Formats: sequence, structure tokens, C-alpha cells
Amino acid sequence: MELTMAAEWLNTAFAGYDLAILSALHELAVLAGWFFTPAFVFISLFAENGIGLILLSLVLMLFRKTRRAGICMFVAILVGALITNVLVKNFVARPRPFADEAGLFHAWWVFTGATEESSFSFPSGHTTATMAAMFALFLSLKTRARWLCFVPVVLMGLSRNYLMVHYPSDILGGILAGALGALASYFLVRALYRRLGYHADSRLARLVAGFDVRDVFVRKESLR
Repeated sequence: MELTMAAEWLNTAFAGYDLAILSALHELAVLAGWFFTPAFVFISLFAENGIGLILLSLVLMLFRKTRRAGICMFVAILVGALITNVLVKNFVARPRPFADEAGLFHAWWVFTGATEESSFSFPSGHTTATMAAMFALFLSLKTRARWLCFVPVVLMGLSRNYLMVHYPSDILGGILAGALGALASYFLVRALYRRLGYHADSRLARLVAGFDVRDVFVRKESLR
């Protein structure tokens, strides 16, 4: 398969970085056997097509205190998917690490269970969705505990690399794409709230979530 210039550059520029991390994770897999494989498969499934993350954002929309964060998460996931799956993946067209059946990464992929994946490799869609959702939540929260939002991002990146379905550089690309999606969503939702001069409450949130409600908006108290 002939590589695009972008894919060839990634394979060359990040060759040492990708090999070092995937090699370390393969050694972990050898030492632990199948101990980590089910856990990492489960983690990956949570972000499959962004479904688990979307459901989480819809749950947050149901409660007034977390509604704005839920809307921000939902929009961030959509923007991240647009960046990754529509704009970047097909342009870069980077094959998966296991694509070369005679290569080392293919053997490591088989060792960890040969998890099937379609489409191209860069950037990681799972990581994009997770970073978009969690960074949007981070931006929406005000507590110190918000830093825990990045734990799922780390776990998702590890799972995709451990299963040998992505290069570590794909994870970096997913983090960047997800961060851009979250920032765009955060400022978009904030601008919408300010523009309307309302709390984007039941109506807006439920419409995004696909529910039919009669509540429209709750007016802000006048600033004095």
C-alpha cells in the first residue's frame, strides 16, 4: 500500500517514539499474560463510536447543575468527530500498526488478541472522543476534582496502544483533536448562553438529548 506524504512523515518522525512505547507495552503484555487485555478491551468499548461518552453527556443534561457541562461535552464530541473522522483520517490515511502482516507490530497485535479495527489509524478516534468529552467537562467544572477528568484520557490512550490498534503518535493526534473540539465547544456554548441572555436550560438540553419538553428558558436575573 502506497503511503501518503503525511502518513510517511508520521512513520518516520515518530518511529523511535512509537516503537519505544509499543515495545514497553508488549513486554507488559508478555509478563501479565491476558490479565490486562479484558480491561483494556472494555475501556475501548466505552468510547466505541463515542456512544458511552454521548450517553454520559445526556445523563448530565438531565440535571440542572450539570446541564451546561453535559451540553458542552455533547457538542465537543461532535466537533472532535468532525475533525478526526471527516477531516483528518482520510487525508492522512495512515495504516494501522498491524496492517503489515510481516511486521513486528502485527505479531504483537495477534499476541494481545487481534482486536479488529477498521478505517485509518491517525488520529485515534477513541482518544479524540474521550479527550473532547473530558476536557469539555474539565473546562465546565470549577472544583479541584476536575483534574480527574484526564484519567480516562490516559486509560483510553493506554488501551489503544496496549491492544496494538494505534501508534502512540495517533494518541497524541487524538488528544490534540479532542482538545480543539472541547475548546470550540466550550466557547460556542458560553457565547450562546451570553447571546441569548438566558440559562440554556430544559428546552435546549432536552432538544439536544432528543426529548420533547415544554420548558423553554429560564431568564437570568438582571445584573445590577
